[in-house]
Amino acid sequence: MESIKGIYRIGNGPSSSHTMGPRRAAQEFLERNADAFSFRVTLYGSLAATGAGHLTDVAILQILEPVGHTEIVWEPKVYLDFHPNGMKFEGFDKQGGVLESWTIYSIGGGSLANEKSNASEKTLPSLVYDLNNIGGILDWCEKNGTSYWEYVEKHEGKEIWDYLANVWRVMRAAVERGLEAEGVLPGGLGVRRKSGVYYIKSKGYTDAMRNRGLVYAYALATSEENAAGGEIVTAPTCGSSGVLPAVLYHLQTSRNFSDTKILRALATAGIFGAVVKRNASVSGAEVGCQGEVGVACAMASAAASQLFGGTPAQIEYAAEMGLEHHLGLTCDPICGLVQIPCIERNAFAAARALDSNIFAGYSDGRHRVSFDKVVEVMRQTGHDLPSLYKETSEGGLALPFLPRE
Repeated sequence: MESIKGIYRIGNGPSSSHTMGPRRAAQEFLERNADAFSFRVTLYGSLAATGAGHLTDVAILQILEPVGHTEIVWEPKVYLDFHPNGMKFEGFDKQGGVLESWTIYSIGGGSLANEKSNASEKTLPSLVYDLNNIGGILDWCEKNGTSYWEYVEKHEGKEIWDYLANVWRVMRAAVERGLEAEGVLPGGLGVRRKSGVYYIKSKGYTDAMRNRGLVYAYALATSEENAAGGEIVTAPTCGSSGVLPAVLYHLQTSRNFSDTKILRALATAGIFGAVVKRNASVSGAEVGCQGEVGVACAMASAAASQLFGGTPAQIEYAAEMGLEHHLGLTCDPICGLVQIPCIERNAFAAARALDSNIFAGYSDGRHRVSFDKVVEVMRQTGHDLPSLYKETSEGGLALPFLPRE
């Protein structure tokens, strides 16, 4: 299994699969074809269906257009077999001859893949883990008397802490910027930023109501920053980037957890996200929002349980609940924007993650359905969902907003 660095990617929103992935692909293609006179990029399936709302064309043009004229071709009805987020890059010389034609896929979380491997041709995955499922990792932890973060350190090396420290710095900054920002989010829906208002209103309540309002505010803050194209961390995607930071920021500021404890919680959350990415998907275009917000909730549930001293079994139980109770969640963003229902979903998932931690903490960690089983069910459920519910904005909540012929 690859490094948890693939779960935590720093970049700009609004979408890891529709913005960060295509931008990265354009950069790789340009490095190989810097002498090209012009380019053509064909977007297929989900990338074409909601690419305009996700700024896919903007991300690509920012890279290629300064070098040569770039044509974007939209093919929303054409789905390539490997993944719904297909792209074909073509570079041409002055005579119109093809220098290179490259088909690549944006598989979620900013990662690229081709038909041969879950990676771009330039960067093969860093396979650092010897176990690919939580059941095996849990057994290892219990056998050795260790926690998940120690398993991460054993395989990633101590340098992982510097990487996670930077991840946490960016996460905190996104929350704090979001709380200060005001105004209407770009895209035409007229969605106003609400995190600052929620933050202020929460101060008027006491105890549980105040804490819940703060969690909402922190999740909204990062999600609104993402929707505005700000710098965030995928966890595991841009569209679900508000869940984990909200939980960690709230627990650090309210319970005085040290940065060291927070980084260990990030490591624990990362291994759960990596398992899902390895055995199912974190791409809304492939499995729906259960693979984005659902996985983010599972990661945040595991992180919270880690911080509150959960045993490896209790941590696994918390993560299982976080994902299980998002099974079947569709990805149907209105007008293809990462705003409605995405932003509110982050806030609700952050609250649900804290509830999952409490529920698991009351138990001894034993339960009937394993996290790995839920991951497999999520994968199958996602494959069974019709394409109009998987980031195409052709059904569900998005349907009433489709243009009428």
